[in-house]
Order: sequence, then structure tokens, then C-alpha cells
Amino acid sequence: DADRKTEVVLLACGSFNPITNMHLRLFELAKDYFHETGKYKVIKGIISPVGDAYKKKGLISANHRVTMAKLATKNSDWVEVDDWESCQSEWLETLKVLRYHHQKLLSPDVTNNLQDAVPLTKLGRKRKQEPNRHDPIKKKNQSPDVKNVPQVKLLCGSDMLESFGIPNLWKLEDITEIVEKHGLVCISRAGNNVQKFIYESDILWRHKNNIHLVEEWITNDISSTKIRRALRRGQSIRYLVPDGVRAYIEKNNLYSPDSEDRNAGVVLAPLQKYASDSKN
Repeated sequence: DADRKTEVVLLACGSFNPITNMHLRLFELAKDYFHETGKYKVIKGIISPVGDAYKKKGLISANHRVTMAKLATKNSDWVEVDDWESCQSEWLETLKVLRYHHQKLLSPDVTNNLQDAVPLTKLGRKRKQEPNRHDPIKKKNQSPDVKNVPQVKLLCGSDMLESFGIPNLWKLEDITEIVEKHGLVCISRAGNNVQKFIYESDILWRHKNNIHLVEEWITNDISSTKIRRALRRGQSIRYLVPDGVRAYIEKNNLYSPDSEDRNAGVVLAPLQKYASDSKN
């Protein structure tokens, strides 16, 4: 009864500086998990690299990071790269990126413009009446229709989930809307204590049925930070990143002690924004 399955789109936000085999594995692990439940069908994965305005230390330019992500997913038949977020002139909250992609699924021909991404809060209720979405014959029996709206879930590693606990990095109401209206898929190493973190957070605990924890049994400890460190030291990163990415990095000589100093001493965009908000 395949048509009864809830369609899921997996969205990964982050620096992808550079994208690694670990990032790509997150998508595969999440897809396996959802398909093994028998209740979901993963129809797409989206990689959305953060824009330069995020101001993270060592963050190289977005067009390089987007290009590498495209090279990395060239052979994937379901994971794609979206540069809408990285093209914005200012840093965007992850929630706005989720809303944008949710909106885009509801009306695929939506113009690439932030206004579409914003007034989405009440959408959860309206799904059933979505016009021109399904043939009107089904109207009598509405429950299957609701399933036809794909859910956009935020795909993350345990470090991102735990970053919810860092003061001024996330807005509480954003975390709430992410887990309440969309959902989280968190890949964590076997034995990693993500459950404890959820247990210790009232917001996450309240919505824990919308947080999917996926255990990673074949552990993969590659991180972009370690990749950049190896590159600064002139060491090989082969088999840690896709070959196309490695070639692109070498050709453009992307990571160096100089590139790692970018944004040094600059306050991260969300911290800048929320710290000033809390003073007002």
C-alpha cells in the first residue's frame, strides 16, 4: 500500500566546509531508517549550504562550498543541492530555510523570494484544503490527502541537536516550530547520549515523537574541521571526501592557514543577532 506512506524530504543545513563522505552518509542512514519503519517514503534530500553572512571562522566562500556539494552529489539520484539560502545577503535562521522548502513543495513554481518563506506558521492546519493538489473526488475521505503533502524534516548530527543548548545560538520559538511543525532526524553514534539531551530539554521532550533518532553503527568520525586541518598540513584527504571534491579543492587551493583565519574574532551571526535581541 505504497501510496499510504508519508512522503519525506530531508533537508540538511550547515557549512559544508567542505562537504565530506560523512555528510553524504547522513542522508543514506536517514533514508534507510525511514524506509525500515514502513511508514515513510523519502522522495528527496536537499543540501543547503549556509551563506557567507554566517561569519563562521574559516568559512570559505559559498560559491565554492555549493560547487563542491554539487560535485559530491553528482552521482546521487535523490540528493540535490539548493543554493537559495547561500545566495541571501544576510544570514537566515534554519527555520526560515525549512519554511521556504516546505512552501516550495506546496507550490513548486514559487518565486525565489524570502516573502514566500515567511508567513508559513499556520500552514499545518490548512493542508487538507490545499487546492489543485489532488483531484476533488477524494474530498469525502480526506485523511489520505493529508499524507500527500511531503514533510520537510531537518537532518542533523547529534552535535547540531546539542547546539540547541548553546545560549543565543537558537531562538526557543524556532526550536519549537522546527520540532513541532517539521521534525528532526538526528544521526548519532551508537552509545552517544542524545536521548539524555532530549530528556533534559522540556521542549524537545514534549515533541520527542517528532524527533527521529537514528543510530549510526558503522561509525564515521570524519568532520570538515579535521579535513581542513589535514589540508593545512599538506596531508591526503583521499577516501574522506568524494574524489571530485578533492580534485576541486586541490585545483583551487581552497584551504590554507590563511583561509582558516577568515572571520577570526567575528561574532557568529546568530549570536550577534540574538544577543542584541535579548538586550532590548
